[in-house]
Amino acid sequence: MANEVIFNTRHLDRPWTLETYRSAGGYETLRRLVTEQVAPEAIINEVKKSGLRGRGGAGFPTGLKWSFMPRHLPGDKYLVCNSDEGEPGTFKDRDILRFNPHVVIEGMAIAAYTMNIRTGYNYIHGEIFEVYERCEEAVAEAYAGGFLGDRLFGTDFCFHLHNHHGYGAYICGEETALLESIEGKKGQPRFKPPFPASFGLYGKPTNINNTETYACIPYIVRHGGQKFLELGKPNNGGTKIFSVSGHVNRPGNYEVPLGTPFRELLDLAGGMRGGRRLKACIPGGSSVPVVPGEVMMDLTMDYDAIAKAGSSLGAGSVIIMDDTVCMVRALERLSYFYFEESCGQCTPCREGTGWLYRIIHRIEHGQGRPEDLDLLEQAASNIGGRTICGLGDAAATPVKSFLKHYRAEFEHHIQHGSCMV
Repeated sequence: MANEVIFNTRHLDRPWTLETYRSAGGYETLRRLVTEQVAPEAIINEVKKSGLRGRGGAGFPTGLKWSFMPRHLPGDKYLVCNSDEGEPGTFKDRDILRFNPHVVIEGMAIAAYTMNIRTGYNYIHGEIFEVYERCEEAVAEAYAGGFLGDRLFGTDFCFHLHNHHGYGAYICGEETALLESIEGKKGQPRFKPPFPASFGLYGKPTNINNTETYACIPYIVRHGGQKFLELGKPNNGGTKIFSVSGHVNRPGNYEVPLGTPFRELLDLAGGMRGGRRLKACIPGGSSVPVVPGEVMMDLTMDYDAIAKAGSSLGAGSVIIMDDTVCMVRALERLSYFYFEESCGQCTPCREGTGWLYRIIHRIEHGQGRPEDLDLLEQAASNIGGRTICGLGDAAATPVKSFLKHYRAEFEHHIQHGSCMV
């Protein structure tokens, strides 16, 4: 869907421009909806029919989420795009914004029309500032072209969009911490309920979706939810961009239908580097459980199949590890990330992430004790489910899954002070 406009144009040297986007029919779907005054309920029904699930990691049905917005409520309501892509292994949203920002703008404008919203924000990860600048250029083009602003297409519909960049804090990828940041506060998660649909940005009803989610909307509304659904499989409609990194020959972003066999995705990425064996795969970003290589090779890339294997599709961030990887060292690196990125608001996360990192660091450097493995399990269990947001679980989950599948490597480290590999 996002690539429909990128690759089916004659302006491949500058795919991000308004000229390129319009040459492929960009903004015509928005124009039709607004000028023909298409009923918002009809749009929501098409999004529901499409089977589109949030592409940011949670996988929540997008049409259902839109239906929660009290669109008839008078007063301000807000639309927010979560482009704060900070999960290790995830790099798809920045490419959408870098190469096709107008598809996100049109998707947000369609969402705004559907939910009777006049103001939107695109919150962009602070460490990709050149992408923020590209989006600023695209928004300026959209205003100049008459696709953002007041009384669009001569109607009463108004939509104003603002880009807002963060400063690289991982926690601001959590939707309520993101709202706090936009409001100029310290980026820390809020207690829920109330949920953003009723009490979000500036205390007003707010819809939040991921960059890739909004990028799917123009295709769905233009071609119909059924066609999008048929691109994937039941309950897993459409295509999905997978960010493949690690020990492959061609790391990068690959858009494939949901339900594509993992083997095919691995082939698209050039196969295993050096022809080595796949030892492990993290299929959805560093916060989801690791899957052993022999299991992963038989899976399809969709929410349900990955969940049945005991992991999660997450944001589609596929981290590939070959048989040279020491799993203790890999976990040490992941645990250090969550230790550094904890916002410190919740004691189990603030203190527990430090405990996890220090214990794993001790094991990796030949100072581990036999009781450390039980201590790791206990510490992880004391963090998970006891924090305001999901960062505590994100830190605990890799520890539990690595110990579940690769405990022998940790025991070898403790007994011999060195790696098995």
